[in-house]
Order: sequence, then structure tokens, then C-alpha cells
Amino acid sequence: MSVLSKILYKLKPIYQIYTGLALSLTSRFPLGMNVYDRDWDVLILLDTCRVDALRQVSPNYDFLSNIGSIYSIGSTSSEWIAQTFSHEYSEEISNTAYISGNGWAEEIIENRVTPEDHGNSKLSFSDWTIAEPEDFLFLDQAWRYEPEPRFEHGLGHPKPRYVTDRALLAMEKYNPDRLIIHYSQPHSPYTSKAIEEERDLRRYERSPFEYLQSGGNRDVVWDTYIDHLKYVLDDVELLLDNMDAEEVIISADHGEAFGEWGIYGHGHMLLHPHVRKVPWARTSATDSGEYEPSVTDNLSQEASVTEQLEALGYK
Repeated sequence: MSVLSKILYKLKPIYQIYTGLALSLTSRFPLGMNVYDRDWDVLILLDTCRVDALRQVSPNYDFLSNIGSIYSIGSTSSEWIAQTFSHEYSEEISNTAYISGNGWAEEIIENRVTPEDHGNSKLSFSDWTIAEPEDFLFLDQAWRYEPEPRFEHGLGHPKPRYVTDRALLAMEKYNPDRLIIHYSQPHSPYTSKAIEEERDLRRYERSPFEYLQSGGNRDVVWDTYIDHLKYVLDDVELLLDNMDAEEVIISADHGEAFGEWGIYGHGHMLLHPHVRKVPWARTSATDSGEYEPSVTDNLSQEASVTEQLEALGYK
């Protein structure tokens, strides 16, 4: 364990008190932009996508020509979900189809876990008003449907194609006023190259921030993160070519820190600019009719939400 890791470990009880008190405040008075306060037809969330990362890869994608930014309403997925799907936005939620490749959608919305439960926060007096599953036009836990083999690289980290296919199915079946598609990429583990090369994950792919904290090469991790971002953006391109939507936004629930200011990854109530500042890229979608999604409603091969969160490093 590095010296920094030892210091942060000793500060953990203080951080848990801070997050408990801070979440108590922000559950009543949110800090950041709720996406429902802006106009869009389709919102595409790339989990942990940073503004600078999306701008770096933008020359490779014609649909990334207009990249702005907003201050996210959360610094973790659980915060973002709890804050976004608030009773204050009941009317908008009732017209929303939410396709999630992130297990926190089940934990927060279905299992009624709260962000402070997620962070083991202390001294919390929060007052959440989180939507129920039946409040949505359609709520789909897309990560449940990834078929065998789940392979050692990615249990709980569904390939983008499964999320894309579920989203296209939802658009066709429900024609929602609002469609939110929550991809798990480029969140670690960074599986894209291992999938392509049919190999096991390397340490910097499986546990990139532990690798960095022990003195690993930041450029290696950053380049791997960028590859993983391109992996999901290739599917976003397919999605945009096979649905009709005038106003599409590509954003993130939160970003990621790669050692800036001594912070790695993301955590509750972090005000770090690379964690809270997220992309807000405007584009549109036109259905070419060239792709037919392949999906299944068979749940016999579901992974549990606990397994999914363990694979993402949360349990």
C-alpha cells in the first residue's frame, strides 16, 4: 500500500462523516444540473466519461462536433440516479424509458438503497424522494440480459451491444418522449482490448487505480481508458444510425480522477472538477434501417445485482 493510500485509509472515518452530512444537505438541495432541466429526446450516458477524454477522441466521430459541459448532480452513479429520478420530476419520469447497464439503477430504484448506504456514510439525515420502478414509462435493467459467456473479464460490465439492442427495442416498442441509455463503459474494468484479444485482464485493466497508487504508469492507464471509451462510442454510432431523434445528448453520470490532486477514481460528494464536470455533447439520430437488434427477454441467465456491483469494484 502506498503512503498516500495509508493516509487516505486513516482518513476514511472522517470522509464517511463528511459524506453523511453532505448527502443530508444535497438530498434536500441538490448541487449540480438535473438533466431534466434541459431539453433532449435521447440522453446517452457514458459512465465515468471525462470532458477532456471525449474531446480527445472527437476527431474520430462525426457526431462529436459540439461538446460542451455541465456540472453533474452526483459524483457516483448511485448519487446521480437518486438525485435525477426525484419526485420533483414525476411528470418527466412517467414519460421516460430508462435502459441501464449499471446495477445501481436496481439498487437505488428497486431495492431502495440510498447513496449513504452505498458509501457507508455516518451521521446522515438525508431526505430522498426517489422514484419507484412503476413511475417510469419503462425501466429496463439491461445488464441482466447479457448471455453466456460472461467470461472473467466482464461480469456486471455488459458489452455495449446488449445495452444498444435493448435501447432500440424500447424506442420501437414504447416511443418514449425521453429515452435514457446508461452504458457502463468507459468505467473500469477496462475490458475492450482483452475481449478483442481473447485474453485475461492485465492488472492496469482490472484495477487501474490500485495500479496507479502503487506507482504504475499513468499514460498506460489513460490510453487504456481511451480505448475503452472508443469501444462504447463505436456502439453509440450504431445507435445513432438506427433511431430517429432530433435532440440527442451524450453525457456522463460522473467523471473520473486519474491522480489529479491525489484523487483516484470517484467517490461520494467529491467536488473534484474531473469527477463532477461531465460532457454535454449535442447531436441527432437518423434511422438508416440497416441494423436489426438481436435481444432476448429470457432472464434465465441473469446475474444478481450483488455480482454486478462486485465486478465493478463496489462490493
